[in-house]
Amino acid sequence: MTEQFSPAVEICRDLIRCPSVTPAEAGALQVLEDLLKPAGFEVHRPVFSQEGTPDVENLFATIGSGKPHFVFAGHTDVVPVGDEAAWSHGPFEGAIVDGMLHGRGTADMKGGVAAFAAAALAYVKAHPEGIPGQISFLITGDEEGPAINGTVKLLEWAKEQGYEFDACIVGEPTNPDALGDAIKVGRRGSLSGAITVRGVQGHVAYQHLAENPIPGMLKLLSALANIELDRGNERFQPSNLEITSVDVGNAASNIIPAKVEAKFNVRFNDIWSVASLQTHLQDLLKEAAPRGLDWELQFKQDNSDSFLTHDTALIEKLSSSVEAVTGRRPELSTGGGTSDARFIKNYCAVVEFGLVGKTMHKVDEQVAVNDLEELAVIYGRFLNDYFAS
Repeated sequence: MTEQFSPAVEICRDLIRCPSVTPAEAGALQVLEDLLKPAGFEVHRPVFSQEGTPDVENLFATIGSGKPHFVFAGHTDVVPVGDEAAWSHGPFEGAIVDGMLHGRGTADMKGGVAAFAAAALAYVKAHPEGIPGQISFLITGDEEGPAINGTVKLLEWAKEQGYEFDACIVGEPTNPDALGDAIKVGRRGSLSGAITVRGVQGHVAYQHLAENPIPGMLKLLSALANIELDRGNERFQPSNLEITSVDVGNAASNIIPAKVEAKFNVRFNDIWSVASLQTHLQDLLKEAAPRGLDWELQFKQDNSDSFLTHDTALIEKLSSSVEAVTGRRPELSTGGGTSDARFIKNYCAVVEFGLVGKTMHKVDEQVAVNDLEELAVIYGRFLNDYFAS
């Protein structure tokens, strides 16, 4: 006899069984459409393109009309599985063992999508006369990839169709240890840069005929490594800069390289903006550069400023729902990396709450079945409270 699980668990298993490694849809969006459309949701599947990036299929589903308009945002794409032989269970099998659901994307973030789908379907079913407002899903297949043909363009598309959102929950795994630990009410900004130092290639035995770029780069990197950007504030932890790559592209030990390249990333708080931080780093490196050094600093274009959500009603309703189900009053956090909330904040108030993220992106990614079921209950309570007001 096949064991029966709650709707949230069954939906999550169906999603896991779709090998939707970015940018492949692999049936994951179809799973959602097949659930939502029969319940009365209007479903769209726009595909967005841009030269030099893969086409990405997305999903926008909506039901109801008028205000308030609540949107749940998430992604069904997942990172690669790595060494599949290292997994205890198939990464796209959806195995449940000892109360744990295994599979790529369980935590990040097919579990969140499944829990909200179950909650929304239950809420709609409980209101056959129609819901007092509008509920939408904003689901991308590009969150783990370039993030170009996903949420950014899907938000633009929705605006062009006349949709206006009042509030949003992103179902990313926000809890470090236990369900109910934390709600993300903001995020630090992200700034990525690359430094290039050019020299003259030559034989190491004839160094006077060459110019080694590495010593100059070391001085620049030393300035970055020793930087204290700030000490944080009551809203955010201190900003930090990490050097992520140094490369000369040199396969030989007897050649002085022609150039050396280094990359870095800064996660910064609201003391800084992208523009002010760029200026500060440029000035710092100019001061550190030896006289005559041929160097260049370039910043990536997909940088993002920090943000903080001030919608106290949204935060309180979600916090109360979490506490009612888990017994924990969640911390209001701004830590961690970036998410698609950085795009959504330009359209409506946004917070993040999902599962425990300990195993996201790891071999043997897994979540507790009980957590998945409780997350669906939390989302359901939130919908009731949000629309009741």
